Amino acid sequence: MNVNSANLNHTRKPKIFNQPERFIEGWYWVIPSKKLRVGEVKPVTILGRELVIYRGEDKQAVILDAYCPHFGAHLGEGTVEGNEIRCFFHHWKFDSEGFCVEIPCLEEPVKVKAKSWPTAEQYGLIWVWTGETPQQPLPFIPELEMEESDSALSARFITNCHPNVFMINAIDAQHFNTVHKLLSEFNFEKQELNENAITFTNTTHSTPDYWLMKLIRSFYKKPVNYHLCYWYGMTGMITISLDFLQFHLIFASRLIEAGRAEIMTILMTKKRLGIFGRLHNHLVLWLSKFVAEDFIKDDNKIFQTIQFNLKSPIDLDQPIIQFIDHLERQKALKWGTWYIDRMNDGEVREIEKRPKREKWHDELVND
Repeated sequence: MNVNSANLNHTRKPKIFNQPERFIEGWYWVIPSKKLRVGEVKPVTILGRELVIYRGEDKQAVILDAYCPHFGAHLGEGTVEGNEIRCFFHHWKFDSEGFCVEIPCLEEPVKVKAKSWPTAEQYGLIWVWTGETPQQPLPFIPELEMEESDSALSARFITNCHPNVFMINAIDAQHFNTVHKLLSEFNFEKQELNENAITFTNTTHSTPDYWLMKLIRSFYKKPVNYHLCYWYGMTGMITISLDFLQFHLIFASRLIEAGRAEIMTILMTKKRLGIFGRLHNHLVLWLSKFVAEDFIKDDNKIFQTIQFNLKSPIDLDQPIIQFIDHLERQKALKWGTWYIDRMNDGEVREIEKRPKREKWHDELVND
């Protein structure tokens, strides 16, 4: 790759990238779907905000702010009734949108609302959108966007670095060769799918030293395509493509305390019917798990000790700088509050996003 080094100066301090107090408004994973049964409620803390998640009789997952808007009792101590949740303390009941629908000591409930959050389920996980209304679909692998797919959850692990730093590992061209012996040609092509998603593609024609590539090259001589799609800077989707086989891996990360990352690995493949199709998919998912765990094992010690600071970029670091620039143009939220961060004259101001409630009181008002 021939890039003018003058274009690689990235001297401005990022306002979002690798910042432990900020993240992009978007979809983030909460818990595995199988961990939440019908009629069950659980407390969760996501991106510093305390929430409760429950599953009603309709089998839909619901996410609300953790504390009752009356006295502040934790709704995680409550019980699920039908598709609603009842606070343990004064038995106020709230529906799946957070509206108070019953107060035992009153004939009609007061007009108060617990904060609710958009929720979805995909890839064996429950996801939450960290804003009022989802602006994008759930993260998807572009190659499988129009296909039905099979998925399986794999390794879940914590790194001692920010999720953004973990994510750029997949476009760090140098480490592919030095650590994994995977690629000998580096020519990442960038494309922005939308304001929250960016892709990088590389094609290699030679024979790297990585064991899997050596095995493939023993019977497959055509180019091997490597494709990566990032969503919100914290969910990375990797596809390794041959004519007859594709490996799809999703690394869904979220920011946790002290600027670290908690990462869930998801294995994906195109859905195939029939007994041979199912056997094929079991084999592909098993091989994908083996490849993912092999990569994680090799890189894990770096993730536990790295203190990222890109002071001396070279031509091969261009994709990393493009990723950082893409991230810096997105909507930043504040860790813990999920308020919007706005920059005025270099000073950060937190702005709470308040929906139009008309007849409904603010959710923090105690009636």
